[in-house]
Amino acid sequence: MSEAIIAKKAEQVERVAEKMKSAVSIVVVDSRGLTVEQDTVLRRSLRESGVEFRVVKNSILTRAAEKAGLDDLKDIFVGPSAVAFSNEDVIAPAKIINDFAKDAEALEIKGGTIEGAVSTKEEIQALAKLPNREGMLSMLLSVLQAPVRNVAYAVKAVAESKDDVA
Repeated sequence: MSEAIIAKKAEQVERVAEKMKSAVSIVVVDSRGLTVEQDTVLRRSLRESGVEFRVVKNSILTRAAEKAGLDDLKDIFVGPSAVAFSNEDVIAPAKIINDFAKDAEALEIKGGTIEGAVSTKEEIQALAKLPNREGMLSMLLSVLQAPVRNVAYAVKAVAESKDDVA
């Protein structure tokens, strides 16, 4: 191989390693067998959620995982690999890909990382079942509002009972 090609590949490894380091979650899939239409729909829905989806050679992914300190991730880089990187929402790539895989049987989740920890296919699928950030915040808000709401109902009930007595 020429030095220019080696330098170009080293640059690719460096870019992918940086993406791996900065990502809050990574999902690795085998997208072999998807139709062009299915692939387009998947990429669009991931992009709309701020997730970057790339098909990368396994040799590049393996070297990048070593540089990023994710050595355990190297075991899943077998066969065709596409990688979804999310820098903002931990749940988004897992949820979108898992939901999409229900309809598109050709899409197979291999594994990934969740906040820097290497995760299995099962852990990624479990993560996908959680509500997204907005859903969790609304649940938290509901729990925080419950005591105030209960006090308001109690005060209203007392006021109404005094009106009934008068």
